[in-house]
Parts: sequence; C-alpha cells; structure tokens
Amino acid sequence: MADLILHHHDPSPFGEKIRLCFGLKGLPWDSVQVPMLPPRPLVEPLTGGYRKIPVLQVGADIYCDTRLIARELERRYPQPTLFPQGSEGLAIALAAWSDRSFFDPGAGLSMGLNRSMIPPAIIEDRKDFFNFMDFDRLEDDLPHLFTQFRANLAYVERMLADGRRFVLGDAPSFADIDAYFPVWMARGNIGDAPRLLQPFERLRSWEARMDALPRGLRREIDGEQALAVARAASPLEPLGVEADDPLRLSAGDAVVVTPDDYGRIPVTGELVTLNVDEVALRLRSAPVDEVIVHFPRLGYRVERCR
Repeated sequence: MADLILHHHDPSPFGEKIRLCFGLKGLPWDSVQVPMLPPRPLVEPLTGGYRKIPVLQVGADIYCDTRLIARELERRYPQPTLFPQGSEGLAIALAAWSDRSFFDPGAGLSMGLNRSMIPPAIIEDRKDFFNFMDFDRLEDDLPHLFTQFRANLAYVERMLADGRRFVLGDAPSFADIDAYFPVWMARGNIGDAPRLLQPFERLRSWEARMDALPRGLRREIDGEQALAVARAASPLEPLGVEADDPLRLSAGDAVVVTPDDYGRIPVTGELVTLNVDEVALRLRSAPVDEVIVHFPRLGYRVERCR
C-alpha cells in the first residue's frame, strides 16, 4: 500500500490539483473514492466532519485544504519540487486567488448551466455548501459569471504573454496547477467552453501541456482499508503552540476550526499545533483510536470551545 492516500472523487477540481501534484513528483498513491454527498461514514472518523474534498491521509495524519497538502508533499518529497526558484510564497498566494476569485464564477457557471441535469439532492446540498452562490437567481447571473470567468482567463493569458511554456518558465509548478484547475473544471462542465476559451491562444496551448502531464501512480483502495491504515499508525509528533500567537491558546485546549469561506462545518478537537502556517487538532474516535487533523492557518477560524 502507498504511503499517500487521497480521499477524493474524480470530478473534483480540487482533487485534480493534488492528482497533478502527485504527477509532477512522480509519486505512487492510493485513491479512496468519496461520495459526493454526506454522510461519509468512512471519512468522518478521520476528519472530524470536515466537509471539503480532497483530504490527504498519511498514516494517522490527515491534511485538509490543497494549499496545505501541497506544502506537506513538498516537505516529505522535496524533489522534484513544486516550487522552483523559491516560488512557494508566490504559488500559495496565487492559490488564494484561484481558489476563490477564479473558482467561484466557474462553479457558478457549472451549476447554473447544468441545473436541469443535476440531481435535486445535490442542488439542495450545494445551496448550503456554496454560500457564495444565490441559487434563486443563478440562471439570471450567468452573463455576469461569464464576464468574471473570462476576466480570470485573461489573467492567465497575460501570465504567459512572453511566450513562456509555463507560468514560471520552462517547467510546470504549483503555480500552474493553481491557474489550471478552474480551466479543467470549465472543460468538463461548461458546454460553451471551447468558444469561451477561443480568444486565449497562449492559454489553450498551455492547457494542452498541462492536460498531458501525468497524475502519479494510482491504485484504488476502499475506505475500510484507509481506516485500517490509520488504526495501525501513530501521528507525527506535533509542532506545539507558539507562545506569542494572538489567540493566546495553549496545547491541550479544546478548540473549533472552521473554514471562513464555504463548507463551514466546524471540527472540534484538542489543539496540538498552532503557528503562522498551520493549526492541528488531535481527534479520538472508536474506528481509528487517534488521528491528527492539519489545516492551513490562512482561511480558517480557530476558536476556543465555549
């Protein structure tokens, strides 16, 4: 069994980000296909109810959010790098743009243009999950969403304006993955994508190069096998809590971590790591005994349990 287990589903654009990371690093990984809708009884013991997909499992350590997952892959497998030329800060900052400003209108177009073909249960679920969408006027918003998505496509075209093959030069990196995954989503979900992308010649050539990249060495396993891996493992030693953190929390405090954008499902646990980059909680449950769940600090609210 591979050391890396990705809990995801194939249509997930954020899952595609991490599959490309595996490919750039040439890593073997195990795939656990997760249902698109909750309940997810074989994932929730690992995540404490965290709703977003994908999550990366390495033994009894669980990594949430693609930005943190990419940084953890880089820490464990530094070569070949996802962040050439010291570009980690730039690439993670680009992710803050693409994960919201670029993704949000693309997700709105995907839902609005295909609403009649989407099962009602998924529509009802996404009304709560995607708090940035007004589902009552989604079809009326389609022209606006097209303008917003086109504006982001134009940004990518300008990133490639000097003829470079990839965003940072001759080789693909996490910066490319940031910019690519909303385009990948559009190709799969927007029927008018060919016409939408037609004006952006450099982007289309770059998109073909990105599409041709490998996605790592994949093997399918099931959720029960993943739970067994967690039961048999021990989490890494936590990094501890920084004394000068503005929240004035201590290791061992019971805290709640919640995304601050969408999918705002809180995760409650024992605080074991808190620093400028990361927050991590220890969770205990019967199916897995003990796991540590890791989140990036940016984009997540941390609060003491009341």
